[in-house]
Amino acid sequence: MKCRYCGHEIPEGMLYCGECGKEVRIVPDYNPLDDMLTAQIKVSINEEDGALSGSDYNMFTGDIPARRRNTGTGRNTNARRNTNTGRNTGRSSVGRNTGRNTGRNTTGRMMSEKEQRRRQMERRKALKRKKRRKVLIILAVLVVAAVAAGVVCYQNSYNGIVNKGYSAQKEKAYEKAETYFKKAISKKPEKAEAYTGLSKVYIAQDDLEKAEDVFLYAIDKQTKNADLYEACVSFYMDTDQKMEIPVLLEDVDDSVEERLGGFIIDGPSFSLDDKETYEEVQELTLKSDEAAIYYTTDGSEPSTKSEKYKEPIQLGEGENIITAIAVNKEGVPSLPVKKTFTIELPVEDAPAVSPSTGQYDTAAQIEIKVPDGYEAYYTMDKSDPTTASTKYEGPIDMPQGETIFKAVLVNAKGRMSGITTRNYMYEPE
Repeated sequence: MKCRYCGHEIPEGMLYCGECGKEVRIVPDYNPLDDMLTAQIKVSINEEDGALSGSDYNMFTGDIPARRRNTGTGRNTNARRNTNTGRNTGRSSVGRNTGRNTGRNTTGRMMSEKEQRRRQMERRKALKRKKRRKVLIILAVLVVAAVAAGVVCYQNSYNGIVNKGYSAQKEKAYEKAETYFKKAISKKPEKAEAYTGLSKVYIAQDDLEKAEDVFLYAIDKQTKNADLYEACVSFYMDTDQKMEIPVLLEDVDDSVEERLGGFIIDGPSFSLDDKETYEEVQELTLKSDEAAIYYTTDGSEPSTKSEKYKEPIQLGEGENIITAIAVNKEGVPSLPVKKTFTIELPVEDAPAVSPSTGQYDTAAQIEIKVPDGYEAYYTMDKSDPTTASTKYEGPIDMPQGETIFKAVLVNAKGRMSGITTRNYMYEPE
């Protein structure tokens, strides 16, 4: 079959021409004017031949011959032929029909042309609709394909793998979740999300040490990765290990310090210089811009459970070790600041001992004057006294003969005064 518009060969079963897109016309359009014209031409031809058939007569006159109603089959044939011949000759209505059909033909032709234009427009609209449907179907297929490809790509992407890990963790499939997170880490080791997910897997299993190591091992290899530091800080905050934050952020790279400056707390300041030795008891004042200060006096590192600073700290004689931290409102501490303050009170030059050196012939007692805060020790064998020597408790009877008496004072901190020496010679009469 060929297209009646462009002549292109149309395969069997196709309803549209593949070349011009026109609709195939299997059944021609019906036009009643064609039938009327055909009938009129037959009448003209019959008149020229001198006869009209009964059916043609009926078409134009609508009359039925009388003899057909009254006669049988054999008689009707001749009678009908004769009757029709006579009638058609006498009642020829060609002229009458011609005038009447002229107007009808013109109107029919106009209606036929409008009908053809209307049908052509409908065919064009149908073709456009069909093309639109094809375009929409193609677009839908492309969209579905793109979505499917996107889903596949996402499932194999870093974020997709991380989300699979969280889904497995939520279902308590910890081994499966661990596998997903480790896969994501190997895919992009510089990103922090997978490390956080992996640490949460270990937290869910009450293994905080392993969860912490996830970050520390990564930071050890990526010392300038601020994202990893931030993730580790969040881990410490979430697990109430805030005391570890200042240790983590000690001596970090400038880029990390800039990112996490809010977690780097300055330690408290001390009102006294620990390089100086003081000869009097002192009051130490601590200051900080943060919310609170905690301190210890035994050399241990303070925490938020240590003594909270409220008033100046009294420093006594000897060495005073003060270690303090500042803590902000979020509970993040500073690094501990440790200082040792030395106070040495003046010591007596030497104890006062009576009587003085000399020869005695009457009995006498030896006395040592002991100031408050001191103890006295003595010897009578010429050796220098120490705290291991005899402690002075009161007056001592002077022994007969020659005696070398030595005495020393010792304060509460164990500091010793100078030694006083007396040489006695006692010979009774």
